[in-house]
Amino acid sequence: MTGARQGVSLGDLLVGAFTRYGDRTAFVADGTRMSYRQAADLLGRMLSVLTARGVGPGSAVGALSPNCAEVFLAQTATWLVGGRYSGLHPLGSADDHLFICDDAEFAVLVAHPAYAARAAELAARAGTVKEVLTLGPTDGAGEDLLTLCDRAGPARLDPGPAGEDDLCWLQYTGGTTGHPKGVELSHGAIVQTVFSTLASWEVPARPRYLAASPITHAALVGVLPTLLLGGEVHLHASFDPFKWLDTVEREHINFTLAVPTMIYALLDHGRPENRDTSSLDTVIYGAAPMAPARLAEAHEAIGPVFTQVYGQTESAALGTSLRKDEHDPTAAPGRLASCGRPVAGTRVEILDDDGEPVGDGAVGEICIQGRSVMDGYWKLPEETAAALAGGWLHTGDMAVRDGEGFLFIVDRKKDLIISGGFNIYPREIEDVLSAHPDVAEAAVIGVPDATWGEAVKAVVSARPGAEIDPADLMALVRQRKGPHHTPKSVDVVDRLPTTGVGKIDKKALRAAYWNDGDRQVH
Repeated sequence: MTGARQGVSLGDLLVGAFTRYGDRTAFVADGTRMSYRQAADLLGRMLSVLTARGVGPGSAVGALSPNCAEVFLAQTATWLVGGRYSGLHPLGSADDHLFICDDAEFAVLVAHPAYAARAAELAARAGTVKEVLTLGPTDGAGEDLLTLCDRAGPARLDPGPAGEDDLCWLQYTGGTTGHPKGVELSHGAIVQTVFSTLASWEVPARPRYLAASPITHAALVGVLPTLLLGGEVHLHASFDPFKWLDTVEREHINFTLAVPTMIYALLDHGRPENRDTSSLDTVIYGAAPMAPARLAEAHEAIGPVFTQVYGQTESAALGTSLRKDEHDPTAAPGRLASCGRPVAGTRVEILDDDGEPVGDGAVGEICIQGRSVMDGYWKLPEETAAALAGGWLHTGDMAVRDGEGFLFIVDRKKDLIISGGFNIYPREIEDVLSAHPDVAEAAVIGVPDATWGEAVKAVVSARPGAEIDPADLMALVRQRKGPHHTPKSVDVVDRLPTTGVGKIDKKALRAAYWNDGDRQVH
């Protein structure tokens, strides 16, 4: 759209924030505080450096760094010059990093000194990376961006040339072919996410936001509204339950985002009931299902501060939310299993395999429409056509809707187990297992079976000091769900494998039982 009704870009929002709040604290990391004025100055200098190196509209910039203010400003600078940005997950493999560098066609790779060796390796092997800029001195991995910024003159901040339809964030997510897929998110999509987040995520009026999971992924979504409201962004390089609780107490954190595995670690090791968490106003949880029994436990230990959000990278994290007042472990315990109702700015429908809406109580696929939905998968036209078929984003998550409009995810479509002709959704079993007082985490997968086709297998970890009897868990599932859902075997492990963003990695669990390509996705 052109003319007076054209939409704003992320540059408009962020320049407005960095030039509005002056000496208020913008970022806190490792005991160092950076004001909005200081951030604006460094951002302007980064603009000068990137522009001098030919980075402009359509240029691709990547970053490999733990959470820090400087890497977020490098991301912002990329947006302001009209480029597209991709974050490499710090825990990602060298092969995945290399694939993304080439696939996204990085011209510049920004790297934290802790990852200088990996950055140098990528620059040597990737075909497109012209130079590495480091966020501090290193032993020859590349030029120090911060030193270059010190030498550069300050530049006036300007929203830049990008429009709302221009690509700004090429965010990579897991792929079915073994390679990550680049999700194309426009300025307009992320601006919509900011507005919808402010409307539906119960963000405090003056946020003090703690990001302890990577801002290369979902944790970034909390950074943007915090800055627009003139709040503080507190950054941890990695998650540690004790450091997390220390920061909440010391800095009076009132807003944070956590995946369920982080909350489980807080409950099992951090013991939040013995700490002062009274400043917390909103704890966003999402990215993976949370067991209702453990959610009720979190309410008891921390308080009624939890807001669930459901979405995908392909929808810029938007989909549904379950507000704090919709969590009621006493009056409506069943609702703790819900992912809520559509957030402002999205349409959410439950569709069957023919793309038709299903009735309340029937299982179908969650499908989303809205301005935050991706333009497509980078260089993958067939996958894009399938994901956006019929004018909806097909999430691959199966759910039912009740009479009040609340959605209940039953599982990923690809995780459905067909055993003896019965459709079995693992999450139903996982919720039962997680209700056992000795179980910390549970995952259920299908494994090959000559008789049943697939057999139900549970993999669980124990809470500190507890011992698990597999027979007790099998009996519990049989009592609650019946014989078809009862695991044929239960493995007890010290810790379940997780992905880089903290989700239980079922692909890794299944790998021990299935040869590549043997298991059919239902």
